[in-house]
Amino acid sequence: MGKSLIPYKWQLVIILWFAYFLNQGDRQIYNVVIPLLKEDLHISDIQAGLVVMIFTIVYGILVPVSGFLGDLMSRKAILFASIAIFSLGTLFTGMAGGVFLLVFFRSLTTGAGEAFYFPAATSLLGQFHHKTRAMALSIHQTALYIGIVASGFISGYIGQHYGWRMSFYTFGFFGVICALVVLFKVENTPMPESSDGASKNPGFLEMLSAVCKKESFYLLSLAFACMCFVNVGFVTWMPTYLHEKFGMSLAAAGLNSTLYHFASAFAGVILGAKISDFFALKRKSARMETEFWGLLLGAPFIFLMGWTDSEYVCYASMAAFGFFRGIYDSNLFAALFDIVEPRFRATASGLYLSIAFVAGSLASVVLAVIKGNFGMQVGIMSLSAYFFAGAVFVLILIKFFFSKNFCSDSQTN
Repeated sequence: MGKSLIPYKWQLVIILWFAYFLNQGDRQIYNVVIPLLKEDLHISDIQAGLVVMIFTIVYGILVPVSGFLGDLMSRKAILFASIAIFSLGTLFTGMAGGVFLLVFFRSLTTGAGEAFYFPAATSLLGQFHHKTRAMALSIHQTALYIGIVASGFISGYIGQHYGWRMSFYTFGFFGVICALVVLFKVENTPMPESSDGASKNPGFLEMLSAVCKKESFYLLSLAFACMCFVNVGFVTWMPTYLHEKFGMSLAAAGLNSTLYHFASAFAGVILGAKISDFFALKRKSARMETEFWGLLLGAPFIFLMGWTDSEYVCYASMAAFGFFRGIYDSNLFAALFDIVEPRFRATASGLYLSIAFVAGSLASVVLAVIKGNFGMQVGIMSLSAYFFAGAVFVLILIKFFFSKNFCSDSQTN
C-alpha cells in the first residue's frame, strides 16, 4: 500500500461508510413514501407491509450465503456487485406500476443486493482494525443512522414536490456512482492466515461447524432478532404514525421519525464504542455487557414513545430509545467477533443477520394488523417487550456461556 495522509484502514472506513449510507438510505425511501404509494398505486396497508416483509425475508435468506462466500471469495468483488445491484434495484423501483413490480424491484432485487453487503464489509473492517475494532465498526454503523435520517427527509421532500418515483431515481443514481468508487479504490485483500495452521480455504461444513458449535452465537442472534423486529417495525411505520397522529407533512414526518432517534443513536454508538474498547482490554465480557445495558435501558422509552399523546414527549422518548439503541449497536458485531475467529467472521455475520432479519421481517405486517385492530399506538408500545427480551438473552449468554465460547484471537490478532 502506498503512503497516504489517511491510512488505508481509515480510507476503507470512509468508503464503506458512504456505501452503507446509501444502503440504508435506499431502504428508508419506501417507508417514507408509503402514503404516496398507497394513493397512486391503490394498495392497502397490508400490501404495503407485505412488500417490506418480503424484502426482509429475501435479505434474511440470502445473507448467510453472502457470509459463506465472503470467507471464500474476493470481498471487494462481493461489495462491488452488492452495491451495484441494490442501487439498480432502487432505481428501477421508481418504475413500478403495482404491487408485483414493487415486490420484484424492491423486495427481490434490492433485498438480494443488500444481503451481500454487510458480511463482506464488516469482515474487511474487522481484519484491518484490531485495537480500534469497536470504533471502526461503530463509525460504519453511524452511516445507518445518518442514511435513514437524511433519506427520511430528502425522499419525503422529493416525493411531495416531484413524485415518489423521483426519490428512488435519485438514490439509485448515486448508488451506481458509489459502486464504481468501490471498484477502483478498495484493495483486493486476502483472508488472514489461521493462527493454528488450519486450511486457509475451509469447506462449507467446517465454516458452519465453527460458528454453530458456540452456544453464545444462538443467544446473541436471538437478542439481535429482537432488536431487528423493533427496528423494522419502527422505521417502517413511525413516519406514517406521525403523519396520521399529528398531521405532519411527509417531509416533516420522515425527518421527525428518524432525526431525534438516530442523532441520539449516533452519540450512543460512539460512546459505547469508546467505553467497550477501553474495558475490553481488561474485562473480556465488556462488549456483551454493553449490549445488555443498551437493550435493558432502551425498552421503557419504546413503550413511552407509543403511550404518550404529546408530540414532544414522543420526540424525547425516540431520542432516549435511540441513545440506548446506539449503546447496543456499538458492539453489534464487535461482540460477535469476540466468539468467532477471524477466518469465519463473514460466515458468522451472514448467519447472524439471517436469523435477525427473518424474525424481524414479520414486524411490518404484524404492526399493520395491530394498526387495523387496535391502532398503531398499541403496536408501537408492544415493541418494548422485544427489547427487554433481547436483554434477557444477552444476560443468559454472559452468565452461562461467554467464558466457554470466548475467542482469544479477537483481542490479539
